[in-house]
Amino acid sequence: MTDEVKPNLNESPTHDSQLAAESIASGEEKAPTVDFDADYAAAQQFSVSEVDRTGKGGTAAEAATAPKYKTSKPQETKTEAQSTGNPDDFRELAKEVGNSNTEGVTNVSDDLVQQALEKGERKN
Repeated sequence: MTDEVKPNLNESPTHDSQLAAESIASGEEKAPTVDFDADYAAAQQFSVSEVDRTGKGGTAAEAATAPKYKTSKPQETKTEAQSTGNPDDFRELAKEVGNSNTEGVTNVSDDLVQQALEKGERKN
């Protein structure tokens, strides 16, 4: 399926495209044709690499994405809360959770930042 490109002078964003559209409209130049089916077929050939066609692509992909370091597998732990029936236990837990909003909050001074920077410097 070959389609002819028809330029629109009003939609030409650059001076060069305006000149090209004018010369095509006046008949000085031939309008380019586009063969969508041929272009699509050519694109399909480029969509698969040579490595993938030989079957070595899977091996290459595994080697490229393999982890560099071994990681430990997490162990699943199961925790069950023991029901004591004592409301004081619940109140104690609520106090602990409520205080966690302000835990760890401190004033950061310039001296504290300077100490952190000094501790973070590499020692030769």
